[in-house]
Amino acid sequence: MDDEKVAIEFINVVGKLWFDKSIELILLRSQLLDRGAAKVLNKHVRAETILKKPVKVQDSLLLAKVILAENIAPARIDIGRLNSEWTDEKQNYENERAFILDKLKEFVDAKPRSTKSKDVVLYGFGRIGRLLARELISMAGNGTQLRLRAIVTRGSSADDLHKRISLFRKDSVHGPFNGVANEDIENKCFIINGHIVHMIDASKPEDIDYTQYGIDDALLIDNTGVWRDRENLSKHLKAKGISKVLLTAPGKGDIPNVVYGANQNSLDLENENIFSAASCTTNAIVPGLKVIAENFGIIKGHIETIHSYTNDQNLLDNYHKKSRRGRSAPLNMVITETGAGSAAAKVIPSLKGILTSNAVRVPTPDVSLAILTLEVENKVTVEEVNEKFLQAALKGTLIEQIRYSNSTEFVSSDGIGDSCACIYDMPATKVSADGKTVIVYLWYDNEFGYTSQVVRLAKHIGKVKSYRYY
Repeated sequence: MDDEKVAIEFINVVGKLWFDKSIELILLRSQLLDRGAAKVLNKHVRAETILKKPVKVQDSLLLAKVILAENIAPARIDIGRLNSEWTDEKQNYENERAFILDKLKEFVDAKPRSTKSKDVVLYGFGRIGRLLARELISMAGNGTQLRLRAIVTRGSSADDLHKRISLFRKDSVHGPFNGVANEDIENKCFIINGHIVHMIDASKPEDIDYTQYGIDDALLIDNTGVWRDRENLSKHLKAKGISKVLLTAPGKGDIPNVVYGANQNSLDLENENIFSAASCTTNAIVPGLKVIAENFGIIKGHIETIHSYTNDQNLLDNYHKKSRRGRSAPLNMVITETGAGSAAAKVIPSLKGILTSNAVRVPTPDVSLAILTLEVENKVTVEEVNEKFLQAALKGTLIEQIRYSNSTEFVSSDGIGDSCACIYDMPATKVSADGKTVIVYLWYDNEFGYTSQVVRLAKHIGKVKSYRYY
């Protein structure tokens, strides 16, 4: 009971930090905003099992109150890391205030890393589009980062708007939207948590004038998957008010395919206007491949994806232009192709020509599993592989991409709503007797986890990232 009361008070401070100061507290990369007391307490328990040390909600509250009281610039701060460091180092400080001022000294009395907002337009409002809208609205804070301004679809009748807002409010996989969302039929817009989002009916992207809605220099996120080449995606840039385009599918030709956390720093943000966030599977496997390649070297390997069915498949047997996909998705496991292996090589060039890949669509609505079977250069043990993934999940450039799971009871539905690109299943890891073949299991929410990666990349492209303490 006492822990629950503390958790409720902690949640209140988390909200004040976000809405008043644009400071987002997370716990080992898990979102704390809009989470109940039970979930907050469970996240602290999980952190203890991963870090193998006390991570008490009382300490999180203590430190969060100091952060709220001090003049700290907008930032994303892992209270789990601060909590564990406080446990280890509190004897070195006069009090919790001295500790926070030391740990966050780069953010204290600092100018915000970004003081502008970036207008965002969603082109398409399907599975990824609706999740993007949820995330962009929930992360709006005081409006100094990404700001959702419009959604482009086909159809803007009263019935269209009613159905689309209904799909936004309630989702069979991800649950209800934690907020208030209503349609404004007369003005053809949605009012979501007080934000006005224009609903634009269009079929030709180049003909839209976004400036008439007060939208300018916007980042357009195309989540339709209809166009994947530069020529067609460039049509968005001909529209008034759009300056950058981000595709939520693998880009063709010379379009930069990006897995945030792995290669976003190689982008030419000044001269390039079209970017691809690659695929959900590419985002899931690249972090794991990067850990293995950098620590043990990869000679060759195979990637097998056990992927949840998608809207591209049929509910019942019917014609489909691709082999096998015409068979009923809820009733069959369906072998199909995936370009994840070659796509990964675009992000990690050293993997070019040494990976094969395939996929099996299975009767689950969300969360997929990538199995990496890799022949490595250096002899390894299971313990060494697990340790490298644990460290990658706790520090370094992939901490937002890899979640480390030591649960022996983890199943696919446990991954629904996880914001990381992949979840490393530690108990499932295998190494051959000669230490030269490593088999790694990576779970991923192919909808929400991928959406989170798209948002991270959008912030990078829009140059609205805040300070980080991970």
